[in-house]
Amino acid sequence: MQKKLIKVHPSDNVAVALINLKVGDVVDFEGENIAILSDIKAKHKISLAKFNDGDRIIMYGVLVGKASGVIEKGDLLTTSNVKHQSEKVYKKTGDIGWNIPNVDKWKDKTFLGYQREDGQVGTENVWLFFPLVFCENRNIEILKDIFEKELLKQKVNPHQMLLRSLINNEDEATNITNKSSDVFDNIDVKFITHPGGCGGIRQDSESLAKLLAGYVNNPNVAGATVLSLGCQNLQISVFKDALKAINPNSKKPILIFEQQQMGTVDEMLSAIVKDSFEAIKKANNIQRTPTPLSKLKVGLECGGSDGFSGISANPTLGYTSDLLVALGSTAILSEFPELCGVEQELANRCVEEAAANKFLHLMKAYEKSVVDAGSGFDMNPSPGNIKDGLITDAMKSAGAAKKGGSSPVVDVLDYGEYITKPGLNLLCTPGNDVESTTAMVGSGATIVLFTTGLGTPTGNPITPIIKVSSNSELAQKMSDIIDIDTGAVIRGEKTIVEMAEEMLDFIIEVASGKIKTKAKLLNQNDFIPWRRGVSL
Repeated sequence: MQKKLIKVHPSDNVAVALINLKVGDVVDFEGENIAILSDIKAKHKISLAKFNDGDRIIMYGVLVGKASGVIEKGDLLTTSNVKHQSEKVYKKTGDIGWNIPNVDKWKDKTFLGYQREDGQVGTENVWLFFPLVFCENRNIEILKDIFEKELLKQKVNPHQMLLRSLINNEDEATNITNKSSDVFDNIDVKFITHPGGCGGIRQDSESLAKLLAGYVNNPNVAGATVLSLGCQNLQISVFKDALKAINPNSKKPILIFEQQQMGTVDEMLSAIVKDSFEAIKKANNIQRTPTPLSKLKVGLECGGSDGFSGISANPTLGYTSDLLVALGSTAILSEFPELCGVEQELANRCVEEAAANKFLHLMKAYEKSVVDAGSGFDMNPSPGNIKDGLITDAMKSAGAAKKGGSSPVVDVLDYGEYITKPGLNLLCTPGNDVESTTAMVGSGATIVLFTTGLGTPTGNPITPIIKVSSNSELAQKMSDIIDIDTGAVIRGEKTIVEMAEEMLDFIIEVASGKIKTKAKLLNQNDFIPWRRGVSL
């Protein structure tokens, strides 16, 4: 018989509906019969006790809200009867032990990676084009069109062919001749545009410089072509200084072109095409070689979360993260607004007190900036989150934090800082999916695991994004964007451990170039820098 309710932590006073429940249903749960007082959709929360106004609501073993009125036992929790509430944390109060998982199965395994001169190892081999300022976006788009048509020989878009057939009143099938024959078989060419680099405040440009320098330093990048106008805030020297701060001895090829020093657009584009083509030819000679799993750097992300994300997909990522850390790899947990309410646990997991203090300082400063802007962390859940049962930020955060597993936190990084220590790292980013993913890749992530319960097509220009669904309905409905389905955990067919072990094997295949992620197949290349204090 299928379970109808699940309680995530023994101390919880709410449960999650695993199936749709109706008024009048009686559910046998933990040795007692619970009369259902409202129609409750799967993923939503049900009270396991009567709450009076102001009573604490506990889920995942932490405070996730308080009752804003009387809630009877067996009733539905909603935004009308529950308000966001979380514990206040001021300092690290102790240490949390870690039960290191058994990784004997993987200790001698390798992945096929791209070795870089600085000792980092990439899962991709990318030549990257980007501007230092938005004024050069048009030239980047022109170059993108040139290289994709001639160098990459990309397939004709089938929707373009459909429109062509409709215009010409022809049979669609006879027009689609999508044969692909890339000039180079061992390198991808990618293009980034952005709205920054000038205007705003100088700190915005400095922050963008760090992010772009992180992309160049990411081992998935073989080299880069950089376009500058000349008069912008983000000067070439600012970018070079940012790169030097990350990697003083970098020997990675970087071609920089400044339009105001080069004359006409045609003259500049001709020089860029010629020089970049020669550099790309050389980068194409780099081959994959067997590499220890300890060289992997994996970002942990969630977006379009639902009421099952914190029960299936996120805990699976958490155990996968623990396996990676036990193997000497690096894991990155970000989205600081979605760590609200679990600060004490994370502070206590920090190996060094200085890291705990930095984490708490960044959290408080972030929350203050949001409040000063007239908002708050309580505004973080999106309409889609709320519709699927994540009704408070603390509730959403408690489930989101499960992506970080239970390993010690070895370092805490502010936005734009680059990973230097293997193990679990905390990185200050917004909860916004693309801004957070963009930042993790800029801090060195060579793979990103991305959970979703509602579906999101997010990808990245240089790093594979593995999309993980929390439920099988999503995996079937949006099969073109989902790589891994953890719905079997909800049905009780697989354990978190079993699912995580399968996920680690999948990561190795992706890192070795043997499996292309759905986001890559869709050519989904999202890049959004964070303008600090503006985004949750």
